[in-house]
Amino acid sequence: MDTFGKLIGATVDALVTGIVIPVTSVIPRLVSSGVLLAFFAILWLAVGAAAVANPAGLDATWRAIGEWPLPVQALGWLPFMPVMAGLWIWATDWPLAARVVLVVGLAGWRDGPDAAAIQQAYDAGQAMTSDEAVAYALSEVE
Repeated sequence: MDTFGKLIGATVDALVTGIVIPVTSVIPRLVSSGVLLAFFAILWLAVGAAAVANPAGLDATWRAIGEWPLPVQALGWLPFMPVMAGLWIWATDWPLAARVVLVVGLAGWRDGPDAAAIQQAYDAGQAMTSDEAVAYALSEVE
């Protein structure tokens, strides 16, 4: 392997070991304790309140996020995907009724008809060992 390949490999390894693994080990505790549910509920309530009280403020928020450097935008998008998608939908020039339906649908998607299947898949994933998870991820499951 050339020097550049070794450098990239070492960088990815350092990112995964130093950031991804510690962060992802905290997420199940935040989910099971209800902290993330409360956090996202507060975010969605803030979006809803802003949509009623100051719709232009939501547009301004979306434009401000778009001005961030791309890596910072990625850090905002990845953990807050549903809320960011809601801001994007709100900032479009689509009819108000369509925007409201889509944003409310995003906010309540977990309570939809697939909630039980999503929970079952989550529980099955939590029950896997690391080796089972890797084998599952590398298999061609349909």
